[in-house]
Amino acid sequence: MPSKSIDSFEVEFTGELLEGTKQWGAYVSIFAPSTNPMHMTHIFPKRRVSADLTLLDQRSAEEEAERAALKILEALRS
Repeated sequence: MPSKSIDSFEVEFTGELLEGTKQWGAYVSIFAPSTNPMHMTHIFPKRRVSADLTLLDQRSAEEEAERAALKILEALRS
């Protein structure tokens, strides 16, 4: 699962094959630092970024998930 550190957040984004199809869904999960340096707080549990959006391959789904993660982080910061 690809991940990226953005500011103090740890963002995981992935593309997963949708059950019973040949299409892919984009998924995001976001963690923030906690008071315990050995753990992260799961502030945005893994979920599909759009139920209506399907993509043709895993790479496209991961790219869409990363774009969605940036928008989610922007909303969390405000």
